[in-house]
Amino acid sequence: MTTPVPAPAVPLTAPVRLERDGAVVHLVLARGDSGNGFDLDLVTALRAAVEQLVAWTGEPDRSGVGAVLLRAEGPHFSVGGDLRAFAAQGSAVGGYVRRVAEAAHAAVLGLAGLPVPVVAAIQGAVAGGGVGLSLGADLAVAARSAKLRLAYTALGLTPDCGASWFLPRLVGERRALDLVFTNRVLGAVEAEQWGLFNRVVDDADLPSVAAALAGALASGQVRALGRAKLLVRASRLDELRDHLDCEAEFIAEAAERPEVGTAMRRFLKGTRRS
Repeated sequence: MTTPVPAPAVPLTAPVRLERDGAVVHLVLARGDSGNGFDLDLVTALRAAVEQLVAWTGEPDRSGVGAVLLRAEGPHFSVGGDLRAFAAQGSAVGGYVRRVAEAAHAAVLGLAGLPVPVVAAIQGAVAGGGVGLSLGADLAVAARSAKLRLAYTALGLTPDCGASWFLPRLVGERRALDLVFTNRVLGAVEAEQWGLFNRVVDDADLPSVAAALAGALASGQVRALGRAKLLVRASRLDELRDHLDCEAEFIAEAAERPEVGTAMRRFLKGTRRS
């Protein structure tokens, strides 16, 4: 059973929580009733939580933290950007989207650079920014209900949260462009075959399997795992940082176009009818 970690910057009432289970810290997206959509409130809390993880996992003793489990409450991991929050900004939407992207990108970069393994537990919809956040984890365990869809270009937007950086490195350029251009939905099994998920389990087993994996890593040779992660990822973190800056610029610019606002309102209207 998890217990709260003392973290004044990330209170238990926030849309993102930190909880501790032995040597594993759970990073929890806690707005399940709204699909864990990315608005400024959620991503600001996410950035603060990751900053706390960076502080805890610093040398020399890492505060006893051996692994991070990224998980989400509710039926969906994350539906991506909160389009209602975006549409409500009116003519200020570009600046708002940029602030959302910058906060989310700081969190993605921070997770990718943590000196301990990060395991993601994924269920239901994984869309938009949720895709990039999940791909930023080192390992991903998915429930059979998981369905991955970028969805950006359907609204006239461009990818963010590192999705356009991680995808071609994991699945190759052709498959990455297929997902970006067509917004096709990948079910859990196909996503596993493409290398986006490490394993797929029954929905009921997801919490225990993901926690067991994170626990096994946290109880192993943590320093060696951290150094191995550094060897695999560190040389590319500067490239990721620059790429995230470009993604933030592009999506903020796209959000200001009138046709994008129209597409968002049309989508939201259709969602309300359904």
